[in-house]
Amino acid sequence: MMEEPECVEASLRDSENKPIPIQLMLFPDALLVQKQEWVSVQLDEEDEVFLNMVREVEVSREPGAGFGLCVKGGAEHRLPVLISRMVKNEAADRSGQLLVGDAILRVNGVNVESCTHDEVVSLLKDVVEDSVCLSVRHFRPASYFLNKGNEGRDGAGCSKQDNTPLASLPRLEKEWMTALTIPLLYARVSLYVCGTDKLRDNSFDVVGVDGSKSGPVFFANKTSLDEWHLKITTKTQGLLTQMIGMTNQLMTKEDHIQLMCWAHERASGTQHWQTWKEKFVALKAADIYLFDVPPMHASDWSKCEMKYKVYECMLKLLQDKELPDNRQHCCTIQTGSKATICLSVDSRAELLTLEQAWYRTSNLAVKRLVSKTFGCTWQDHLSGLIIDLEQGFSLYDHQTKSILWTYRFAQLKSSSDDNRSKLTLNFMNDTSKEMEKQIIECSDLQTLIYCIHSFLSAKLSTVDPTFLGNH
Repeated sequence: MMEEPECVEASLRDSENKPIPIQLMLFPDALLVQKQEWVSVQLDEEDEVFLNMVREVEVSREPGAGFGLCVKGGAEHRLPVLISRMVKNEAADRSGQLLVGDAILRVNGVNVESCTHDEVVSLLKDVVEDSVCLSVRHFRPASYFLNKGNEGRDGAGCSKQDNTPLASLPRLEKEWMTALTIPLLYARVSLYVCGTDKLRDNSFDVVGVDGSKSGPVFFANKTSLDEWHLKITTKTQGLLTQMIGMTNQLMTKEDHIQLMCWAHERASGTQHWQTWKEKFVALKAADIYLFDVPPMHASDWSKCEMKYKVYECMLKLLQDKELPDNRQHCCTIQTGSKATICLSVDSRAELLTLEQAWYRTSNLAVKRLVSKTFGCTWQDHLSGLIIDLEQGFSLYDHQTKSILWTYRFAQLKSSSDDNRSKLTLNFMNDTSKEMEKQIIECSDLQTLIYCIHSFLSAKLSTVDPTFLGNH
């Protein structure tokens, strides 16, 4: 059974910033943007026959008065001459037998179907009698447009009289019609003006992966805004979660995707007004990927230019005083090459979800990796520092291949570095209870430091299963 959509009325803005009423219909996999359009009310069979017939109508006027009708169209427009308006209470209106949208076929027996607008007007003006005989047939396509101002009147543009055959003729009503369908899989929703740190005024926009755009959707109040922002983002994230599950079934466990979501990356060192750019973030296997366009095919993963090992990076959630501008809910990813990537999401919940997925990805990657070795020097000896999930820290001599010292993770009490190449590790000797300082130099210092953090985090999650949940 198909799920009933949720609906809400909102508005867009035209070029003059005037509101355009719309209705949002939220389905499990799509958002429909509907606008009000004029549609013709269904007629019964008798009225349909009446509209399709040629009618002979005699219009009588007061001496010296006009017939009280206006016409549009003509052969020069490739249209028949059409009754566009009837002056209330004048001859044509009083006849009760003419409709706005009627095409004039003959005037007093003269065929005018191939005449121009001016020729028909002249023919009507040249009538000297107090009545004129018009042969007319209703022209439905034009009637819909000519009658828009008459949707509330019986007979759609005529004065209904008891003795006329016009009972229930064309009438227009406004109905919600779908103007845009946005697929929600891979869609993004943003509360901010594109490329900036400026929050929209009681509005958000929705952009589909196919390029469909809602434009800023305005709500009457912030409560409605927040409610519908949450509804749509919940749907989009739910679809991504389903996609992750389906994709993971086709992969080995080591290659599983942990998270996919939209974020905004802050551009550095630019004077351009667009300081934030949309990025599709994915945490998969041991890596974080930053895409411009979501990966639709397996080959897309290998083409991503921004890809980093999570255990060789550091994720940091920014406090209010650390935010680069007015965007909230930001974090940074610091890489071993000392590059800093600043990301922003729309809510605190999204930020915490990203953080939790980061640690889950990092810890699983480290547990699969088990150990990692960094080339370094210790006391002028060419050495290798081994970080092992079970053994802790070990240093081996490159020349003799012998282990020079070993410490468990729990023995590390503090550390410091010179931000260039030197790392100082302070360990507690279990026997003497004395602090032992080990100083090593490593050309890839930052990556080494981040790996140590990642191994410590993975070790802690092994000892305390609630560690990830607490994050």
